[in-house]
This record gives sequence, C-alpha cells and structure tokens, in this order.
Amino acid sequence: MIRKTEKFKLNKDFRIMYGKGKCFVDSSFVSYIRKSNREYSRMGITVSKKLGGAVQRNRAKRVIAAAWREVCPLLSQNADVVFVARTRLLTLKSNQVAAIMLKHFEGAGLTVPKEE
Repeated sequence: MIRKTEKFKLNKDFRIMYGKGKCFVDSSFVSYIRKSNREYSRMGITVSKKLGGAVQRNRAKRVIAAAWREVCPLLSQNADVVFVARTRLLTLKSNQVAAIMLKHFEGAGLTVPKEE
C-alpha cells in the first residue's frame, strides 16, 4: 500500500513537476521524473476526463498504482514522479505498464542495473 505521504495532492506540486521534471513520453502515459533527496519516493497520477467516464479513469489510476508498487522497490534512488494517463492505457495490464515505467526510469538513470 502506498503511504499518504508518498502521494502528490497539491496543484503546486504537480506544476513544479511539469516544469522541472524530466519528461518521458509513451503512447500509454507520460512520466515526469525528478530525483529527490527525501527519504521516500512520491508519486502523483493525472487522468483527464477525455480518457472516459469515472470507471475508466479509476481503472487507469489503479493500473498505474499497481505498476508503481511493482517498480518502486527497483529504484536506486528516491524520486518524485507524476504520471499522466493516455487513452491507450485502458487496454494494458499493470505488468505491461510496469515494463514501460522501467524504461522511463532507466532513461532517468534511476534503476539498479540487472545482474547477469
């Protein structure tokens, strides 16, 4: 479960991430990632009404949150992350979204390299 202190709630926090976070784009969602000096990682999710009704928007948030729980322990450093859902996300499962998240985090230099 994600602790309440690990979620973005305030509009100003989202705006800071949009302005200063590094942007990674995929057809299913957009990630804004910024390294943090906090003792924990923070995450925020944005879903527009363009995505669909409340059921579709809530499903998109659940899928992103499930993928985040899977990927978060693999981060080498704490980070602030905002995910902006896109329409294609509705057709994906959480493990597919987690794989895309890993690519975004590798691009930001935040994942531990896999040992072979």
